[in-house]
Amino acid sequence: MQTTFTPEQLADSATRRSNEILRSCVHCGFCTATCPTYQVLGDELDSPRGRIYLIKDMLENDKVPDEATVRHIDRCLGCLSCMSTCPSGVDYMHLVDHARSYIEEKYERPLRDRLLRGLLAWILPYPGRFRLALKGARLARPFRRLLPDERLRAMIDMAPAATPAPSPNDAPQVFPAQGVRRKRVALLIGCAQRALNTDINDATIRLLRRLGCEVVVPKGLGCCGALPQHMGKEEQAHGLAADNIRALMAEVKGQGLDAVIINTSGCGTTVKDYGQMFRDGPMAQDAAKVAALAKDVTEFVATLGLGPASNAVPLRVAYHSACSLQHGQQIKATPKELLSAAGFTVVEPRNAHLCCGSAGTYNLLQPKISAELKARKVETLEELKPDVISAGNIGCMMQIGSATGVPVIHTVELLDWATGGPKPRALAGRAAA
Repeated sequence: MQTTFTPEQLADSATRRSNEILRSCVHCGFCTATCPTYQVLGDELDSPRGRIYLIKDMLENDKVPDEATVRHIDRCLGCLSCMSTCPSGVDYMHLVDHARSYIEEKYERPLRDRLLRGLLAWILPYPGRFRLALKGARLARPFRRLLPDERLRAMIDMAPAATPAPSPNDAPQVFPAQGVRRKRVALLIGCAQRALNTDINDATIRLLRRLGCEVVVPKGLGCCGALPQHMGKEEQAHGLAADNIRALMAEVKGQGLDAVIINTSGCGTTVKDYGQMFRDGPMAQDAAKVAALAKDVTEFVATLGLGPASNAVPLRVAYHSACSLQHGQQIKATPKELLSAAGFTVVEPRNAHLCCGSAGTYNLLQPKISAELKARKVETLEELKPDVISAGNIGCMMQIGSATGVPVIHTVELLDWATGGPKPRALAGRAAA
């Protein structure tokens, strides 16, 4: 694709990178075949190729974005399926990130939109606030039909019936390895996940310790920055990311780290991108170091070897591959191989490359499209007649779990159970604490 950015425009690092990305696109249209929103809406401007044209026009001409451009870019899930498909290697992730931050800076959204997006950015990255918001949503449920905005109704619908008590394991501390210490790792404890499902971090710690890892929860860890980043709130996202980099580098420079373990794949994609995020600033070296250490929990466990699956139960597990894992991090076979090694019968749905519609805040900001993608995903999973659905991302788990009676359990919980940990709560039928 030809571009006509001026030398003055290219002096900006983000614009220079977007120019490189735009020039790599050859208009082939392969991306349209795997784009979930194009499949649902059938509009070329709701495909990656169409959005690339809109972004090019907006950036190249220094335009104040119009409502139509913003609408089509807002409808992008950021699932990155297009990047897995693209034969030219177009880095759509960084292009759409730039477009979103540009829109956030240049476009004045309607007041209701500004308030809603600001509220999400103020609540979701902070577990304490999120817990209070979930309680408020449950109290508001009887009045759901009175709310004028479908997005507010979607927020109320998302709230689970109960919220687990905070896990003591999420506090800063060190968990010693069982037996001989093989590795020393930090666990990114996340933000929304700490309010929605504390079992995931608990299971991760048990499994890693059993495999000979000393697990550190460093002081100062919080949201990775993904949630505000996806809404174009770059300053907030970078601030949260910088806090994590400082916290993790304190451990690196102290007793050292062999890896930073992440059990929410949406976070993993973002942390692995810290080097790019801070490439031009004083934190560039530290950010690149943290990004290089970042590993999805299944990616890391595979390097250690799972060990004997003494508690193996031959359940039929439908594996849902989160977009951020299969497209964002290109980790596709490893979780399925580990589940099989743990004694489970693993099956995968048709159209496994397509998004479930969660996508960070997407199910709250684009509830109609999200609901359609959720229905399609749940149909393909349920037709496999599984005993359990496994996924590696809390957003996907909440999204799919809201539309099916099949238990939805994090992959690491199943691996922990098979190798000596407790039966997952969702299978044991116990209420949340």
